[in-house]
Order: sequence, then C-alpha cells, then structure tokens
Amino acid sequence: MNRAPYASDPANHGGREFQPQARAGEVSLGGEMRGPRSDFQRDRDRIIHSMSFRRLKSKTQVFIAPDGDHYRTRLTHSLEVAQIGRVLARALAIDEDLTEALCLAHDMGHPPFGHAGEAALSDAMQRHGGFDHNAQTLRTVMRIENPYPENDGLNLTWDLLEGLAKHNGPVIAPNWALAELDRAFPLDLGSYASLEAQIAAVSDDIAYDNHDIDDGLRAGFLDLDDLMELPFLAEQWRSVEKRFPRAPRDRLLRELVRDQIGLMVNDVIQHTSAQVKGMNSAAEIRAAHRQLGGFSPEMAGHERTLKSFMYKKLYYHPEQISAAERARDVIARLFAAYSQDARLMPEDWQARLPENDPQRARVIADFIAGMSDRFAIQACAKIYGEAPQGLSNV
Repeated sequence: MNRAPYASDPANHGGREFQPQARAGEVSLGGEMRGPRSDFQRDRDRIIHSMSFRRLKSKTQVFIAPDGDHYRTRLTHSLEVAQIGRVLARALAIDEDLTEALCLAHDMGHPPFGHAGEAALSDAMQRHGGFDHNAQTLRTVMRIENPYPENDGLNLTWDLLEGLAKHNGPVIAPNWALAELDRAFPLDLGSYASLEAQIAAVSDDIAYDNHDIDDGLRAGFLDLDDLMELPFLAEQWRSVEKRFPRAPRDRLLRELVRDQIGLMVNDVIQHTSAQVKGMNSAAEIRAAHRQLGGFSPEMAGHERTLKSFMYKKLYYHPEQISAAERARDVIARLFAAYSQDARLMPEDWQARLPENDPQRARVIADFIAGMSDRFAIQACAKIYGEAPQGLSNV
C-alpha cells in the first residue's frame, strides 16, 4: 500500500510507557517473536484480546438490555466503526491498523447502560472528581487491564493513547483521570491528534448516526414519516424508491441507511483529501491547529441536523428516558452498596481498594464501569434481593 507522507508510521511511533526488560540467557517472546506484526497491529490485537473489549458485547449502545438479538451493542457498534474507519484510512493512504485500533478501543471506558450509566457514575463521583467515559477508556487500557507480568495496562503505543485522548480535539481542561495518566506518560493534550485519530472520530459519527436510525426503525421508535422531516433524507428516499420501485419498504429503508453511509464516507474522503493537500508529515497534521479529517461544511450541517433529530425522536423518547432513569438507579444503588460494604465486591477488587477517598471511590467506579449490563443487573439483584424492573423497552 502506498503510504501518504502525513500517515502515522508504526516504525517511528512515540514509544510505549513501559519497555520490556531483556534478561540475560533468555529468549524474548514478548516482542517480535510473537509474529510478524507492526506495533500498531500489536496495539489492535492487544485491544481485541482484552477482557474489557469482550465485555462490550453486553453493554448498551442505544437500547438498554434489549430482548432482541438484532439490536446493536457497544461491541457491534465498535466493529462497525472499525469497518468504516478502515475504508476511510485506505482511501486516504494513512495507517489502517492504527485507525482500526482507535475505532475498536474508543468505547472501552463506557459503563453499563450507556450514557445513563455514565450520568449515574458522574453523579456518584461528583465529590471525587467526576467520571467521564473517554478518560475511563484511557484508564482502562493503561491501568485496569493487567495481562502482563511486568507492567500495568496493555502498554499501547503513544500514538494510540494520544488518539484515544484527543480524537475529538485538544483537551484543554483534563479531568483527574486523564490528568493523572498524562503526568505519567505525557500525551500532548493541548494539540490535535493524528489524522488516524481524526478519521476514527468521524467514523464513529457515521456509524452511530446511521445505525441508530436502523435500530430506531426496528424498535418502532422511528418511522418513515419521521425521517421525511429531514430534506436531505427525503431526497435520498426518493432516489431509493426510484431505483427499486417494487422492493418491500423494509428493504428500501435499509438501502436508505446504506446510501447515507456511502454519502458521508465519500464526503469525508473528498473533504479530507483537500484539507491535507501539501502536508508532508504526521507532525504537520498535529501542528495545523485545526481539524483536518472530517465532513465538508455542508455535510457537517446535515449531520448536526440529523443528531438533533435523533435526540428529539429517539434518545429522548419517553420510553428511553424511563428506562434510563431505572438504569441510573441501578448504578447509584451499586455505588452506594460498595461504598458502605466493600465485602460485597470480589476479593481481588477488595484487595486493591485504597483506604481513603477519593482514591477509594475511584476504584469502586472502575469496578462498576467495567460491568456489562447483565452483570450490573445481577449484582444489584444479589445485593438488594430483587432484580431491577423496567430496564428493557424493546
């Protein structure tokens, strides 16, 4: 593959926080002996093999604890983001493996029940520095996942960690978690990240903007008349009907979603290619002091309109709000129970609990944030003697 001059280079990355210790007389199996992979490929593989990544299969994307098998979870969403990210990375001739790794890891810090769970943890942690899922993603891959004998975390490359921290742009006022990690392994939080990170961020937008429509239609929270309120979607619908005049409506709706993804992907390729023209290094991308990878101004306007529509019609739907309130109660009750009696936590988590706050509360939040929806429900039922009701609305 031809690599653009502004692509991140796996052979010239920013290093890892912990360097493997070589021992005299031993053959190392911790580095290049484990297969012919670049460092960014190793990052991706460490993410895929982690327990936190596996638990995404049972964490809320839009619908809490859905009964149906066809609704997206954080895991399937992350895979879809990675697919879009690889397409964009290949078209832009940037590093596909770094882009894919960023896409796969971007939601690993999400607690159970999605944004409802995050809001509950943020409330519980208000006196202890708060909670933010993006900073928790960094905390997860740098401190909580511990598969290696010699160091904490997955020991990912600086480029991957920087991208996770700043994929939405510079972080001017990091919260305690991100600030703590930045002190240990500086991530240059005040600048823009690599083009790979910027493309991972827009891939996330493309995936959830369109796939949430698909899930909303399946659940009956959205219908065609709702979508026709948006002129750019109405125009695409007319085009789909014209191309497939005899096809069933459910297939046409799925074709509409695919068309929208295609339009957004092509727009990002064209706009980003123009923005990076003349750039000769990844350092120049970071020094540009603006977002280079993303939508054109026209498509960005459409995307903002679509987001507003989705909040109004889907995310703030009365049934969604009701389920979210019950989910927040589950997280609040779990935090209160573990704070009052740490013996309710597994022994390995008890052993790592600091004596005093805020550190103690932060470890309790780590434990809860790592739970799947199912485990949180089971844990609450075990502690309080009855299973929480009304969490699933589909």
